[in-house]
Amino acid sequence: QVQLVESGGDLVQPGGSLKLSCVYSGFSLYDRAIGWFRQAPGKERESVACHSEDTASTYYAHFAQGRFLMTKDSAKDTVYLQMDKLEADDSAVYYCAMGAYYWCSGSLAPVHGMNQWGKGTLVTVSS
Repeated sequence: QVQLVESGGDLVQPGGSLKLSCVYSGFSLYDRAIGWFRQAPGKERESVACHSEDTASTYYAHFAQGRFLMTKDSAKDTVYLQMDKLEADDSAVYYCAMGAYYWCSGSLAPVHGMNQWGKGTLVTVSS
């Protein structure tokens, strides 16, 4: 049974940092793309970052480049999203999701390419 469980969301001040975790189970990262996505109130869900084990590549949305870093710990079946220099516009529910590897092959995975989702973790950036 495929599961993705996010954690680490919190209230943080503008300019602060936060590290999200996603523990996955029921599948291997090989032949899979795994990524982070977010959805703010009243807005569509958008891609943040994705990783393909097959190509050893990680891709980021423009707004995430230079501020967010996606990493993984294969021994713990966990991927992380380190977020620095947070802004109010980063406030959203952050989701971890998985799809076929080709969705994160050469470019950032689209939301519609993911077929397994976690329940999300809430990040609020506010003073």
